[in-house]
Amino acid sequence: MKHGFQQTLIEHSSKWSEDHRLGKGGGDTATERSALHCQQQRAGSLINSSLQSKMSREQDYQFPELLTTFPSAFVAHVQLNRPKKYNSFSPDVFHSLALVFDKLSVDENVRVVLISGVGPHFSAGLDVTAASSGGPVSQPTKTDDIARRTWKVRRHVYDYQNGINAIERCEKPVICLTHGVTFGAAIDLAVAADIRYCAKGVRFSIKEVDVGLAADVGTLSRLPKIGVSYSWAKEVVYTAREFGAQEAEKVGLVSRVAESKEQLLEQGLALANFIATKSPVAVQSSKALLDFSRDRPIEDGLKYTAAWNAAMVQSEDVKKAMMSGIKKTKSTFEKL
Repeated sequence: MKHGFQQTLIEHSSKWSEDHRLGKGGGDTATERSALHCQQQRAGSLINSSLQSKMSREQDYQFPELLTTFPSAFVAHVQLNRPKKYNSFSPDVFHSLALVFDKLSVDENVRVVLISGVGPHFSAGLDVTAASSGGPVSQPTKTDDIARRTWKVRRHVYDYQNGINAIERCEKPVICLTHGVTFGAAIDLAVAADIRYCAKGVRFSIKEVDVGLAADVGTLSRLPKIGVSYSWAKEVVYTAREFGAQEAEKVGLVSRVAESKEQLLEQGLALANFIATKSPVAVQSSKALLDFSRDRPIEDGLKYTAAWNAAMVQSEDVKKAMMSGIKKTKSTFEKL
């Protein structure tokens, strides 16, 4: 998929060339050819510069077992990148998620983040083999008593939680696109996102009880707070049973179901592009205020919002947005 700016340059140059081939340009032929050549060179130079900039940005976001791209202006796309392992979560995946989302959070060139998986499956959850090798659970020492070993294990769990928490604490809206197998830690990730879409054929399961453990990376804390039935949440947690797209949409776990992964990515990108046209001050403020108010009394949320907007209402974005509404024009907003 070409960046919109690159595509516009290509189309404009092609149309200009075709018009002159058909004799619509008028004027001296040699002059026209020279002008056309210069224009094509400028267009090619701009396209190459844009592509080089895009490649440089993507190199800055190279983290183990993740693939980060920038499909359009102000939109980042993070993909779990272990397709041969069903995109299961190794310790490196958790660590990389923390790094990439903390970096995206303060990147002024990013306003919305998509997250999906490379290949047909979103994620099979925790890579039990990788997680149990080399960590404190698998390597007790003779000098460790129960208290000291417990402290080490707890720090290990905190590291995993930090990878998922980075998605929620990201200042930018995060849209999670689930497809295929979506088990265990994959749901921990999904419920930390702001918006969830899925593709038909998705297979959800909160799988942890089947490995003799309570989910400990976010699902139990976040699932009851995203609007699903508490009874339903407890049912799928206690049983680890699978459920599909239709049930997920019915209970409010996802807000849209696409026919295929391809359509899912198209719909996710369309939503991200639309959000990216809005004032980043307004969108990021809205996320901060929603997240603050979710766990607090209404009165506390209102007071916090009043204090926040006492500053934000003075932004130039407010004036631009109001004038565009009056004049029926589109506004562009400064980076944040």
